[in-house]
Amino acid sequence: METDQIDNRTLMENPQEIIFAPSLLAGNHAHLAKSAREVIDHGLSWLHVDVMDGHFVPNLTFGPATVAALRDEFPLFLDVHLMLDNPDRFIKPFAEAGADLISVHIEPDYDHRTTLKNIRELGCRNGIVLNPDTPVESVLPLLDAVDLVLVMTVEPGFGGQSFREDTLSKLTDIAAFRTGNDLRFRLEVDGGINVKTAAECRRHGADTFVAGTSFFLSDDKKAFVREILNPGD
Repeated sequence: METDQIDNRTLMENPQEIIFAPSLLAGNHAHLAKSAREVIDHGLSWLHVDVMDGHFVPNLTFGPATVAALRDEFPLFLDVHLMLDNPDRFIKPFAEAGADLISVHIEPDYDHRTTLKNIRELGCRNGIVLNPDTPVESVLPLLDAVDLVLVMTVEPGFGGQSFREDTLSKLTDIAAFRTGNDLRFRLEVDGGINVKTAAECRRHGADTFVAGTSFFLSDDKKAFVREILNPGD
């Protein structure tokens, strides 16, 4: 393990610090290790791992073996996003594989609060996710029990989609709820995130940004990272 990495547990608890987590989904799938190394080489310590089951979303991606291989090889904070019909059945394999944070969607029918509790008991941070058309009210009763809320700013399933402006009001509402109830969860966005849309989301309360296509296809990744973390500098 490299010793100069940010203390991610401390960072996780400080929403004033901006976090950028490139999405492995947009990396080179023939060279996933190279994609993960690029993240570290650009001074970043979080990697977002999208797990899709072909049912909840129309795509298939990574499993626990991929997470375990990343855990063995890299000192990254693995931000694992389960886009599954039954995420409660898979939290243990991903926790055992080395996930640092496991996020689950509100939309499927399962015991959300118990699942979030179980994720923490497995030694991971937890997150709740809502899709662009899912009302904010659906997650409010759970926000006292989460470390992160992920607002999808595109329909989940595929990278490279355009950012949905109508999701900004969700960020505003969740950020206001966080402040009004003295909570400390992080507020993450994923989908169509680039320098411009990240700045918009930040103005509406987001502090954690996932970007795949715009990062991995950037001609100047160093400048891209700088603009995401420190806009206007």
